[in-house]
Amino acid sequence: MRKLTHEEITESRPTLETLKDQQRFPIYSVLDNVRSMYNVGSVFRTSDAARIEKLVLCGMTAYPPRKEIDKTALGAVESVPWEYYKDSVEAVTMLKDKGVQIIAVEHTSRSIDFRKADVQYPIALVFGHEVLGVKDEIVEMADLSVEIPMYGMKQSLNLAVSYGIAVYQFVHHYLDNNFSL
Repeated sequence: MRKLTHEEITESRPTLETLKDQQRFPIYSVLDNVRSMYNVGSVFRTSDAARIEKLVLCGMTAYPPRKEIDKTALGAVESVPWEYYKDSVEAVTMLKDKGVQIIAVEHTSRSIDFRKADVQYPIALVFGHEVLGVKDEIVEMADLSVEIPMYGMKQSLNLAVSYGIAVYQFVHHYLDNNFSL
């Protein structure tokens, strides 16, 4: 065994041009008032890796071009389709009107373990402000609320970390249920 070189890894990845022709997983992600531009950049990078349908940035969430986003996105702002909405309720309404199941990743009175969620694709995962969480109006609009089990003292993970865990869970759920791209 040997570690692959950067060139060997790059050879197996799509280019910006070929990526445009590849089908994406039917997963939208909504960032509702996320305050950290570094978290936004990390979300872009993970969204590229998971080849989601679209990233929807809302409210106070920063959007490109911003050097703070680019620092952690490492070019993913070019490879991930994204839109900005001033109002997250408007963005979620637009997705619901398209038949997208809205899933709040939030602690609520009805949250279930994200691994046990019964989802119907396409889905939109909504992540909120790092301290305040998903806006109440969005929680009320959600079809489902999921949470990542926490086994220690802390009640939550860093937003970018929870984003990566949740997005990959639903990509694998999609693939494990014999859906194909």
